[in-house]
Amino acid sequence: MNFRPRHVRDEPEINLIPFIDVLLVILIFLMLTTTYSKFTELQLTLPVADTEQQRDHPKEIIVAVAADGRYAVNQATLEGHGVDALASALREAAKAGKDSVVIISADATAQHQAVVTVMEAARRVGLTQITFATQSSASAGAGKP
Repeated sequence: MNFRPRHVRDEPEINLIPFIDVLLVILIFLMLTTTYSKFTELQLTLPVADTEQQRDHPKEIIVAVAADGRYAVNQATLEGHGVDALASALREAAKAGKDSVVIISADATAQHQAVVTVMEAARRVGLTQITFATQSSASAGAGKP
């Protein structure tokens, strides 16, 4: 009679079925929650700019607006502050006619009405191409002590 316990070692067994089940559930979850978006692409032909070409300055009319409401058209200071005085100065400065571009260079602290006055004067003369001159934030910060 052998009363000693037998030390039978069972080999550990890895059951892969629960692991596969969990992976399938994760796969189904990812498939359902993934959004597929289609990006529409437009076929564009962009214009080519030649950096060596000079800008067409006769078509530009630069209107400077000072902080106190004074105007200067192509570096010539105007005496009047009204729309009519500004419109007559724009008419004289428009060498290219209706194709001229009005560039409004206003002081940052200028009143909004002063800029609107320039736009109204340009409308009265028939100049429809208006743009605003700005400076980059790097060059604006460089001038401050």
